[in-house]
Amino acid sequence: MRNETRKEIRLPDTPGALHERLAAAVERLISERRYQPGDRLPTHRELAEQAGVAIGTVTKALELLSSRGILRGEVGRGTFVSDVRIPPVGSGIVDLAINGPPQVISEEMFRAAADRAMRNSLALPHGGYADQRGTTQQRRVLAGWLRATRLNLDEDHLILTVGVQHGVYLAFQDLRAVSRVIATESSTYPGALAAARALDMQMVPVRHDSEGMIASDLARVLKESTAKIVYMTPVCQNPLGFEIGKERRRELLAVIEKHDAWIVEDDIYAVYSTKGGATFKEMAPSRTYYLNSISKCLTPLIRMGIMAPPLDRRSEVTRALRAQVWGSAPYGVEMACALIDLGADAAAAKILRAEAKARVQLAKRALRLDTVPMPEGAPHLWLPMKSVRAEKLARMASERGVRLTPPDASFVGGEWGGGVRLSIMATTNRDDLDRALRAIAALLEEPEEMIV
Repeated sequence: MRNETRKEIRLPDTPGALHERLAAAVERLISERRYQPGDRLPTHRELAEQAGVAIGTVTKALELLSSRGILRGEVGRGTFVSDVRIPPVGSGIVDLAINGPPQVISEEMFRAAADRAMRNSLALPHGGYADQRGTTQQRRVLAGWLRATRLNLDEDHLILTVGVQHGVYLAFQDLRAVSRVIATESSTYPGALAAARALDMQMVPVRHDSEGMIASDLARVLKESTAKIVYMTPVCQNPLGFEIGKERRRELLAVIEKHDAWIVEDDIYAVYSTKGGATFKEMAPSRTYYLNSISKCLTPLIRMGIMAPPLDRRSEVTRALRAQVWGSAPYGVEMACALIDLGADAAAAKILRAEAKARVQLAKRALRLDTVPMPEGAPHLWLPMKSVRAEKLARMASERGVRLTPPDASFVGGEWGGGVRLSIMATTNRDDLDRALRAIAALLEEPEEMIV
């Protein structure tokens, strides 16, 4: 439709500011391929006439889409659809079960990174069979990325894994001789639960509030059980969605040190942090296994994780890595390094944070939530409720075309631990998300005895 005259833009009948509704309408036109990558949009005045809004509203809407990488402005030429491929809007099931980010890296950027990664990979010694932990240069690039975005670690401290879940498994495996019991929240990352089960280890629940584990209850669990391992995701805890603040981190660390326990710090959602403060790795490096990855902040197409165990455990963890997979795939690591070198990480982070904030606010309106744990943006939200009701809600949502994560997938224990996770970044556009959230809101408004 490059030359087709577009006479009207229909704004969605959804809550939100006028420019946000206009942005959603333009985004839908792009997802439906009415505007193709490389197309120039009509002028601001023409768009204002087509949508029946003021020119200022158009300007704000296009700025919002540009901040998310969907549009790009060229001085003197106009506004163009970027090369990011937005899949067509589907008419079937809306899947809020997979907690993955939308694709925000352009095809052009991927091609440039792939070309660089190919050259660097072909230059690796021994056909890529180098250091199991990753080459010095690879670890140097990733240490630089961590230094710029999160914490200061020397490249010699790092071990590259096949994603964060692999790192969780390696950390649990290394600590298994210390304890087979792991303290965590009442609901936690399903991958951590799977790792614990595979290693014949047990997870026990700790009470939490809107800012994380409650220190006094962690002390109780460590005292009453044989747990010597504490697994935490301090930012955007999966699935509960909170961020641990500075003071709470200090309180938890005091309890952990008192009981001489170890920390597995899963920092995969660090890109969404707003409270700042030191990581547990910085606060207690000798008792913390630090984990991170690019899958939630850059692209999940590359399964490459970063692990920084206590220095005196690095050799043992490396031996376990070699026994399992030798090391992370060299080409995948080179792709990650190339994307970082080319600046894709910073651009993606900016887009994802803006999109997550917009979607959290959309969810807050649609579900009539008074508060959310991370109002500045998070990839998922948690709706606490009794486990039986959560299971019924997931089933009825599925019947209405909305797929949710099975509530028992993340359940550790405790009568306070039931609920449903909503992966609000899973849809490719906000219209589908809004439709799914409205269906869930309607179910929540029904009397509890109706959800059978």
